[in-house]
Amino acid sequence: MNAEKVLIVEDEENERTGLAELVSSWGYKAETARDGVEGLSKVAQWSPAIVVTDLKMPRMGGIELLGHLAEQSQAMAVILVTAQGTIDSAVQAMRMGAYDYITKPIDTNRLRTMLQNASTLVGTRAELETARRKLRDSGSLGQLRGSSRKMQEIFRLIELVAPSTASVLITGASGTGKELVARTIHQLSSRRDRPFVPINCAAIPETLIESEIFGHEKGAFTGALERRTGCFELAEGGTILLDEIGEMPVGTQAKLLRVLEDRKLRRLGSKVETAVDVRVLAATNKVPEEAVASGQLRSDLYYRLNVFNIHMPPLREHKEDLPELVQLLLSEMSAKHSRKVAAVSEAVMHQFNNYSWPGNVRELRNTIERAIIVCDSGMIETKHLPPGFGQPPLRAASNDPDAVRLGVGTTVGEAEKMLILKTLQSTNNNKTKAAEILGISLKTLHNKLKEYGSAAADSASEKEEA
Repeated sequence: MNAEKVLIVEDEENERTGLAELVSSWGYKAETARDGVEGLSKVAQWSPAIVVTDLKMPRMGGIELLGHLAEQSQAMAVILVTAQGTIDSAVQAMRMGAYDYITKPIDTNRLRTMLQNASTLVGTRAELETARRKLRDSGSLGQLRGSSRKMQEIFRLIELVAPSTASVLITGASGTGKELVARTIHQLSSRRDRPFVPINCAAIPETLIESEIFGHEKGAFTGALERRTGCFELAEGGTILLDEIGEMPVGTQAKLLRVLEDRKLRRLGSKVETAVDVRVLAATNKVPEEAVASGQLRSDLYYRLNVFNIHMPPLREHKEDLPELVQLLLSEMSAKHSRKVAAVSEAVMHQFNNYSWPGNVRELRNTIERAIIVCDSGMIETKHLPPGFGQPPLRAASNDPDAVRLGVGTTVGEAEKMLILKTLQSTNNNKTKAAEILGISLKTLHNKLKEYGSAAADSASEKEEA
């Protein structure tokens, strides 16, 4: 398949001819077809790398053409040309495997960028095949590990969506590896040589988040002493990850939606719109439908981001992956701390298998890192695990002031809240130390306290050790 071959499928003769001439002027070899039926025939004869097709045509439209190409395992990039009123159909086409869509009247600069990125897919496919072989042999994809059925399905979804430009919403509890999924999607896309910019929407004050994402001009507001480039512009040509999207202020969500639809942004204080070519990935530890119902997440933004969904399961649901994850983390942490720890004992692995891992893979990482630091041999034993590892707080003595007492009927959510607030109290409101004891990240602790909105959480000191 020649990466320079582009097939134009359009029923309007003038538009078809004009597009072919334009594409040819950019150095591509262009062929044309009057509708999807003729387009299928040209694909079989000519084997183009890219198909640019109108959405609505007689005999066979763009969606149906895409379906036939998918059935035939034709792996070329398909770009849909659509009118403004049929964008929903184009989004559906991306779920079916289309590379991207562009609205009429066509922005020629954007089309040229699309063709350049789509051409790169030829090389990306070879890398994907190498990744697939690695996956089959060792149960890995990028930095992700797992041979379980759940992880294999996630790998399949990543391979499917990575070469496209579709937005992806990554869901799952804290610590399950949502950012790793986003990084792997970026690494397996044609944008892998461009920036990957993650931004945590929960960690930025509401008054600054708009400036952080979109940038601002000098003098846009008090304290804006110079122009600032936002994360979207920093990610130009690459990928941006909007982590904890449910924590983004609703007003900022509206502006983000416009950027997603128009591919243009306006810095705070600017009168000029700037075109951006950025793939948007989003992640949340909330149930998106519940966030929409509660008003935390705009429904129109949710549907725009949720072109493709990947849900990361909690570690307790795929414990068969524990041996691979443990071995990976042993290697990483031994190198990080200049130790030679090659294994964990059978007793430790037994405890790992019988533990529920509420902090998921992040808690496993923290546990192994601590054990490697205190380990005095080449193998991690139970004595190297955190004190009380795997023991529920219910075992504490009834007269212990630090005990967490739970009555029958206490929900898991209520128990978690009591444990977090009690631990925070026992550390004199030192959040960093509390997070370490709980086996969760500082970001997760902040998110939980924000979620509770309780007086105890609000009065927590901001004292955090470096």
